[in-house]
Amino acid sequence: MNDTIVAISTALGVGAISIIRISGQNSISIVNKMFKGKNLEKVDTHTINYGYIIDNEKNEVIDEVLVSIMKAPKTFTTEDVVEINCHGGIATTKKVLELVVTNGARLAEPGEFTKRAFLNGRIDLVNAEAVINLINGTSEKARKVAMKSLEGATSKKIRNLRQKMLELLASIEVNIDYPEYQDAIEMTNELVKPQIDIIQKELIKIINDSENGQVLTTGIKTAIVGRPNVGKSSLLNKLLDEEKAIVTDIEGTTRDIVEGEITIDGVLLKIIDTAGIRETNDIVEKIGVDKSLKMMEESELVIIVLNNNEELKDEDKEIISTAKANNKKTIIVINKNDLESKINIKEIECPNIVYTNTIDAKGIDDLKDKIKTLFNLNMLEKSDFTYLSNVRQISLAKEAKSILEEVYVSITNEIPIDMIEIDIKRAWNKLGEITGDVYSEELIDQLFSQFCLGK
Repeated sequence: MNDTIVAISTALGVGAISIIRISGQNSISIVNKMFKGKNLEKVDTHTINYGYIIDNEKNEVIDEVLVSIMKAPKTFTTEDVVEINCHGGIATTKKVLELVVTNGARLAEPGEFTKRAFLNGRIDLVNAEAVINLINGTSEKARKVAMKSLEGATSKKIRNLRQKMLELLASIEVNIDYPEYQDAIEMTNELVKPQIDIIQKELIKIINDSENGQVLTTGIKTAIVGRPNVGKSSLLNKLLDEEKAIVTDIEGTTRDIVEGEITIDGVLLKIIDTAGIRETNDIVEKIGVDKSLKMMEESELVIIVLNNNEELKDEDKEIISTAKANNKKTIIVINKNDLESKINIKEIECPNIVYTNTIDAKGIDDLKDKIKTLFNLNMLEKSDFTYLSNVRQISLAKEAKSILEEVYVSITNEIPIDMIEIDIKRAWNKLGEITGDVYSEELIDQLFSQFCLGK
């Protein structure tokens, strides 16, 4: 943390400008060595300075630049930060970066600027992960969730819970360590139980809201499955409103997965059209069928397409049973409803049925409405977007919830209060891992390695 780091913070390629970011105690002096213009060590903080980047060894002007000087502690990393705005272009950008390294900086690791911001107390882990979500967000609602986390609203919810637990722990500690202290309320299991109940209910609400809201940041992975030639690829094309998949009357046309994305009410649907599922001796087609089954297992939503003009076959029933066994949110699409109906609806054990005709796109809006209902997208529209935004955060919250459930059982079984205190402290620490108030070096290294260079 005592060294100075540098990275290119814009996409490397041809463009109007590129930004090279430097952070560390020597960042200003390093850039000043290669800058022709004002003395950067004497300029005011948060100023932009015009000049040239010079290769002193060759006495050569490299580029005309604007250099932003931001002095500690009012910077993203809380260290001195310099940003060199040079002309966009691979050769120019790389040359400026090379000169910064030659003059004493080292190349930053992925996410190291944000990592320094965390380690220096500028942001917490929820804020840091919000930065990733803000960069990777593909919808307006994903942006709103990320901004709520970046602004600290999500961290505040967790810290409020931890504060309640801390106050409870402090009261128990006083009883254990200072039994002679007359003014302290004696903490008994009967007094602790209602407070744990309140904390647990708040935590459950956060978890439930976050699990529902997670689709805003991750999208909904959707698999379109069914027998060959029931209209899966046609359905994909109508949903995407483009000819993404090849459509023919020949069974087994789709032999590999075809992917596309649409947005429904601000939520991204990652749609996968799979190969028709059936018994086959064709080696290539069998690989496609195996992939289809795997995609079905990994998806959050399974859209099973049936042919209205055919009786329900054993393969159809097997696909429906597989989705049910995997506890998948499932929608049955009965396609080709412009043809004579030969399918027996009573044989389908699924409450979510939509009729479509991909010749003229009838039923596509009904399908979208069914997806909205199944994932509570209408409720998410009215939410405050303050959610735990990823699997790590939600998993830790669930672990804390499980520990509090153990506390509740211990209280009921009249376990001594000093033993119960240990479990409350464990739950308190788990919530601390969400925000980074409690963390391990391994976790930090792993988390920030997911960032792009220069951030």
